[in-house]
Amino acid sequence: MIHVALTGNVAAGKSTVAALFRDWGATVIDADHLVREVQAPGSPVLAAIARRFGDHVLLPDGALDRPRLRSIVLADPAARRDLEALVHPAVQARRLALVEAARARGDRIVVSDIPLLFEVLDPSAFDAVVLVDAPEPVRLARLQERGLSEAEARRLMLAQLPSAVKRAWRGGHPPRRPVVIDNDGDRDGLRTQARSVWEALRP
Repeated sequence: MIHVALTGNVAAGKSTVAALFRDWGATVIDADHLVREVQAPGSPVLAAIARRFGDHVLLPDGALDRPRLRSIVLADPAARRDLEALVHPAVQARRLALVEAARARGDRIVVSDIPLLFEVLDPSAFDAVVLVDAPEPVRLARLQERGLSEAEARRLMLAQLPSAVKRAWRGGHPPRRPVVIDNDGDRDGLRTQARSVWEALRP
């Protein structure tokens, strides 16, 4: 089994590439989906979030008010670190369980879609790292198209390591570098690049 880490800064186009890889036969494990899973109403993680941040981060039906919590943690780095300490271990445990299940099934390519790969994990633990990137002005415009204010979009972008740092990463034995997909054109161009990477990854 080949285990690939797929990452990219917010609004770079990572989710589009993940969907393409899934269409072409990959088992995709989506960290954002796992976050929502571990934060579901009634979960220990959501209870811990409510204790740390207060019941005002919950909606009347008991679900997490994600926009409100996002505003809190983007404005306060200490609060963001507290949230990460509550959520990331549960997400990591669930992801590893899904990876092992895929290995037991004999899946050939597993793609872990992890937005904060470089921020919270060791990229060298994967067989390959695929980084989807796009220029900052493009990403800013995409976030605003999704309804975020410019200030909130910029705070969200600043909460991640700059993509230049990720592009320059070297790790593993022997040292490897990420495979970069530049999403600075149209969707057809992105698909062409993604297909080339996919063919190189296939065993």
